[in-house]
Parts: sequence; structure tokens; C-alpha cells
Amino acid sequence: MKPATSSTQTPLQTVERPARPNPKLLLSSQLIFNIGFYSVVPFIALTMANDFAMSAVAIGVVLGARTFAQQGMFLVGGAISDRWGARYTMVAGCIVRVSGYLLLAAADNFSLFLAGAIVTGVGGALFSPALESLVAAAEERREPSGKHRPTLFASLVIVGEFGAVAGPLLGSLLLGFGFEVSLYVASAIFAVMAFVFWRFLPRADHSGQPTDAAVPKHQLLACLRDKRFVAFACFFSVSLLAHNQLYFGLPVELRRNGLDAGTLGLVFAYASLLTVTLQWPVAKLMRRFGERNALTLGLSLKAAGFTAVAILATQPPIASLPVLPALALVTGLCLGNMCATPTAMRLVLDFAGGRPTGAYYGLLASCGGAMVLIGNTAMAPLYEFADQTSTAAASPWLFTGVIAVVSAVAIRRFLPVPARSAA
Repeated sequence: MKPATSSTQTPLQTVERPARPNPKLLLSSQLIFNIGFYSVVPFIALTMANDFAMSAVAIGVVLGARTFAQQGMFLVGGAISDRWGARYTMVAGCIVRVSGYLLLAAADNFSLFLAGAIVTGVGGALFSPALESLVAAAEERREPSGKHRPTLFASLVIVGEFGAVAGPLLGSLLLGFGFEVSLYVASAIFAVMAFVFWRFLPRADHSGQPTDAAVPKHQLLACLRDKRFVAFACFFSVSLLAHNQLYFGLPVELRRNGLDAGTLGLVFAYASLLTVTLQWPVAKLMRRFGERNALTLGLSLKAAGFTAVAILATQPPIASLPVLPALALVTGLCLGNMCATPTAMRLVLDFAGGRPTGAYYGLLASCGGAMVLIGNTAMAPLYEFADQTSTAAASPWLFTGVIAVVSAVAIRRFLPVPARSAA
């Protein structure tokens, strides 16, 4: 390792920070973040239902509130990142998430679960827009090597899925010792992340501006004045609602088929394996397919997954393969995510048009959080009938599938104008 060469450095004092964060640091941050996330969040619903006998409505409110606190507050987190810099925002996000996990560890009633979920979500709202704005800046600085090369956002999805493989497996193992043990381990992971970000992220932001350099206020929330982007974010929010059913609806479907938490961990591992192996070739294909078609295909695949579960939910569990409905759902959601998510994340750069991107990514996620809160609240009564085989068991799956189809058609009208005309 080369020593620092700054003339202002004092001996035995500092480790030189790079002027700009290395993309490898950013991608590995997503990996570790997802390990801490997926070792806990997929098991909240199971813990509330099995250990505390809470209703689907109570579980839906807690999961919806967590998602809204995270995704819904992304606009605020993104604006904070644009204003004060990614380093401080990411460190604060880790510390807040630790606080939320400790609240969940102490939870034995609905109020504490709700409070812990909200605080946990706020931590993510601080962390993720800052990370995404750094990745966006790194993507803009990349040297072009072919029109159809996948973006860094595709890489972000892939490394995140490695964390999503390890997280549920770790959570399944720790759940045998108690849900609170999973929370303590995840808290330790985020505490270490906070130290690493404080130590190794540059004090300057991704554009080289000092973190205390004020971004003009009219630029901080310029995304709110872009009606086309607001419409795009609203229709794309259905993608997050659909994906959130892995945490809300999937445990219900597994319960209908007589499957337990161990199966949930394996299903999440399958989802992650699918994404790790297919995200890169799918991303290359979508670059050729075109952004408009990629978004439509992605949302349509998610709708297909819900339709498959709706059909299977009206039939008795298949004795030889009771996990089939869950696999159908996960396959549709994952393939849809591979098509749509990297595409939408890259399009934000076109919408921003050179302005700071933190608030843009924040608004995209905030619309998703609002949709999850509204959607989960609306579907919670429907899920009360979905844990037993019946015609009514298909209703929540059909509801989400129809919304996904509507969005797949409508979102095509709200891409940036012109979309990459200079490319």
C-alpha cells in the first residue's frame, strides 16, 4: 500500500481518503447492507404472527409503515444527501437503523413493533439515496465501451442479491435462537458499516464539492416541479408494491401450503440465485430491447407472477411440490425486477439533466413507499382469506396483478423527453 503523500499530513495520524469513492466500495456497501436487511425484515411477519399471534391487518400496517418510513422518506434523505454530502448521510443512516433494530429486539406488542419498524425504515431512507447518488455519479464518469453494456446499477442489483442470499440464510439460522438474536447481529453489522463509511468515504461529495457547500435550494427539490418525472415515479411505484409482497403476501401463501420459516429462507435464496445468475445477461438484453419496452416487460412479468399464484391459490396444495406457488411468484417478480429496476434507475440521470440526483432517487422511492402503505392497507383484509384454499384466496394476487398491468401500459408515456437522444 502506498503511503499518503499530502504535504499537510502529520505522521502516524491519518489514512488518505480518495477524492472520490471507489465503485468497489459502493458495491460492497450494498452487499453488506443487504445482509443486515434480509437477515431481519423477511422474518418480521413470521415473528409477529407465530410468536405474538398478531393479525394480518396488524402485520400489514407494520410492514407498510416500515416501507413508507424508508421509501416514503427517501425524498428527504436524498435532499439531505444533496445538501450535506453522502458520507455524513450514510453514517447517520446506519446509526438510525441500529436504533430501530434494538427497538424491534425489545418489542412484545404492536406499538413497539410499529415504532421499531418506522425507525428502521428512516435509517434506510438516509442511507440508500446517498449510495445511489454516488453510484449515479460513478456511472456518469465511466468510459463508454459499447452502447449495450449494462450499467453500474445492474452491478448494484447483482451484489445486492449476494447479500440477499446470505441474509435470509443467516436469519433462518439465527431465528432458532430467537428473533432478537438476529436483530443484535444485524445491529453489529450496521455499526461496523458506520465506522467504515466514516473512516473511508471522502469528506467531499461525489462531484468534488465540500459537504458543507450549499446546493441552491431551488435545485434540491427540482424533481417535484417535473410533472413527467412525478408521473413516472407514481407508475413505477407499483413495482415496489409488487416486490413488497415477498414480505407481506409470500408468508401467507407459504402458510396456506403448510410451509414454515425455513422454507421462506430457501425461497429467498432461490430469488437471489436467480438474480445473481440472470441479472447481467438480462440487463444486456434490456439495453438492446429499449428502455420503454424494458419497463413494460418488467411490470408485465410481475403481473404474470401474481396471476399464477391467484390460479394456484384456488386449488389444494400440491403434495409433491407445495412450494410451487411461491416459486412462480418469486420467478415473476425477480425477472420483472431484472428488466425494470436498472432501467428506471438509469433513466433518473436523464430526468435530472445534470442536477443533483439524490432528491430524484428519493422521490422515486418515496412514491414507492406511499404505494406500499396504501396497497398493503387495502390488501390486508383480502389476505385474511388467503391462508386457506378458496376462490377468495385469489383476490389479493389478482388485485396486485391488475395494478401491475395498468402501470406497464401507462408508464410508457412518461419517459424523459428526449430519452438519451445524444447517446
